[in-house]
Order: sequence, then C-alpha cells, then structure tokens
Amino acid sequence: MSTDKSASWAHCEDFRTADEVLLRATDRAAQLGCGAVSPGTGALLQVVAAALRASAVVEIGTGAGVSGLWLLRGMSPDGVLTTIDAEAEHQRAAKEAFREAGIRPTRARTITGRALEVLPRLTDGGYDLVLADGDPLELAEHVEQGLRLLRPGGVLAVAHALAGDRTPDPARRDPVTTALREVTRALREDDRVVPSLVPSGDGLLLAARR
Repeated sequence: MSTDKSASWAHCEDFRTADEVLLRATDRAAQLGCGAVSPGTGALLQVVAAALRASAVVEIGTGAGVSGLWLLRGMSPDGVLTTIDAEAEHQRAAKEAFREAGIRPTRARTITGRALEVLPRLTDGGYDLVLADGDPLELAEHVEQGLRLLRPGGVLAVAHALAGDRTPDPARRDPVTTALREVTRALREDDRVVPSLVPSGDGLLLAARR
C-alpha cells in the first residue's frame, strides 16, 4: 500500500480524547518512564472490554494506570481488573488514577511482583481479557500464560506491538523488536486463536481464544 495513511491514522487517534484523569495519569507515566497507551489504543481496549462484557481482566504491566482506566471503563460495572507490575511505585500511581476516576477499590486488584511468578497462580480459563504490556523480553511466556487464563471467546491483547514502527522493518534486529516480531508470527500461526494486528497507537495485537 503506497498511499500515505498518516492523516487517516492521526484522525483515528484523535477520534477519542483523554479526559483530565487520563491526562494526569499519562503525565505520571512519563515522569516514571513507564510509558502509556495512546487514546486510540485505549479506546479500542475499552471497546473490546465492553463487547466481551468483561468481568475479569488481567493486565500485565500496570504502568501508571492509563490502560487500566480504559479497561475498567469498558468492563461490566462489577468487573475486577487484576493488574500486575514489579514496581510498587507504578502501582501507587495507578491507584491514584483509579481514585481520581471514582473507581471503587474492590474493582482493581493490584499485585506487586514479576508477572512470570504471579500468572501461574491465576485460574485457568477464568478471564475474559488479558492485556500483555510488560517486559517485551518475557512476552512469549506472558502470551502463553495469557492464553491459558482466557476462557473460550476471550481476547488476548498485546500493546506496543509495532515497537515504534520497528517491528515491520526487517533490518531492525534488536532483542525487543525481535521478540515482538516472533510473538506476532507465532500468534498468526497459532490454531488456538483468531488474530489481528491493528495499527492503533503503537500497534495492538489482538487474538481471540477459540
């Protein structure tokens, strides 16, 4: 496709805008150096959570709570987000964002620890949606655990799947880009899922569990 799609991409990204709570959470993420999903990606996550009527969601990589806010706003009113991060400071920032948004504390279960130590303790097939946004060098293991956690019809989402536009460039072979490229290829060929790679924000890889 030779047509320049940058204007259309920007238009889609601006279709939904972040409110003051999300903007403050995004600022905290920048201060902590943990990054955040774009409004376009967040809106898509909200739509997926709403379409699933998600009541149980796992988030790998809490950050400052930006993606968690989008997810919670799409989930069922009594749905619970289980969010995992190795950095307690990130989770404190997320809790502040959730409080500002008026989200009841019982709706967000924060777990401090390495994802690969926490995920095996969660229930097989007990979740509607899993968002993988943690250490990209551990992404393959996060994805495998996420698929185990999903119920049939549940959705796995991998944030930042385009890695700043590096993933499509075959000349880029750094460890992070290579890891993302391998996970993308593996999910495309995995008979357990129906995958799609969406160019929203920094890329969102979605895979519905059969």
